[in-house]
Amino acid sequence: MKKYTLYTTMGAGFESVVAKELQALGYDTRTENGRVFFEGTQEDIVKTNLWLRTADRVKILLKEFKALDFDTLYNEIYAFDWAQLLPVDAKFPVQGRAVRSKLHSEPDVQSIVKKAIVDKMTDQYHRRGFLPETGSEYPLDIHIYKDVARISLDTTGESLFKRGYRVEHGGAPMKENFAAGLLRLTPYNGTHPLIDPMTGSGTLAIEAALIAKNIAPGTWRKFAFDNFDWFDPTLHQKALEEAKTMVKPLEAPIWASDIDQSVLEIAKLNAHNAGVLQDIRFKQVAVKDFTTDLENGIIIANPPYGKRLKDRKGAEELYKQMGEVLGKYSDFSQYYLTADPNFEKFFGAKATKKRKLFNGNLRVDFYQYWANRR
Repeated sequence: MKKYTLYTTMGAGFESVVAKELQALGYDTRTENGRVFFEGTQEDIVKTNLWLRTADRVKILLKEFKALDFDTLYNEIYAFDWAQLLPVDAKFPVQGRAVRSKLHSEPDVQSIVKKAIVDKMTDQYHRRGFLPETGSEYPLDIHIYKDVARISLDTTGESLFKRGYRVEHGGAPMKENFAAGLLRLTPYNGTHPLIDPMTGSGTLAIEAALIAKNIAPGTWRKFAFDNFDWFDPTLHQKALEEAKTMVKPLEAPIWASDIDQSVLEIAKLNAHNAGVLQDIRFKQVAVKDFTTDLENGIIIANPPYGKRLKDRKGAEELYKQMGEVLGKYSDFSQYYLTADPNFEKFFGAKATKKRKLFNGNLRVDFYQYWANRR
């Protein structure tokens, strides 16, 4: 089977997390800023799209070259054998980025790449004029960094965070792959209890249940490769059937609570869609009233933080309550994500470790309080 140079993209700060995931799946990796490279066949394209919890996309690197001018860009793209990748009716949107490069106009870069592919395909398929672009989609990406251009094919389609279990609703819930990434920054593996006392739409608890039960996060969705005409259509179904045989029963409890009953109903619906409703104990309770008889586990939460002054006072009061109520569970390792730089002051304890991350474009800190195990 043909081997490809593949790479995954991910949110800033999660390169090492994705690299470890790929290594656990059996791949040798090479890491760059925002990318982790590995080699693989069509089977591996299916496997990584299906199983990666913390990445955004899996792409095939088609060609890499130096491009200091538009003529070189055009000629290098034209030289690629596009007919072996794209059928005559392929829809092939081209996305582009250029960073710290002579060719810095992204719209120009995109249109030159598109023109070069169209010209080559019209020659290869002996067509005149426009290509129909009425068939399956083959999403292409041109990325130029420090004058080195890379053209790649996206095998994923919609980002891997779109698992397919979450119902849409108001607010800005945490993305599924970001939640999985946070869990991967803790020792959580399903063998100890996990508590999310501010669960919102339930993403952290649901992702924890998927990890604990070894459920493939891509179980509910389709990928771009499903529509590639040269891709073996039996591989995806085979990988799904194999993944189902690898599901395990839950070993340790997962608790998810929130003060707001209406968001808990959404969380339960999401958990139901993900097939883990029976594995999570949902309860309406405010942080100030929280108690547990569980021991030696992990508490993880994404507490609200006040952007406006009025909300800030409420957030600071909540952090104080968290410190007073949750802080006493010293046999639990505790992990809190917030954009509030004064979190430790109001929580009442300095974190063992603090990790800088970006939740979308928002700069956040992941405060880690390690346990005193009993």
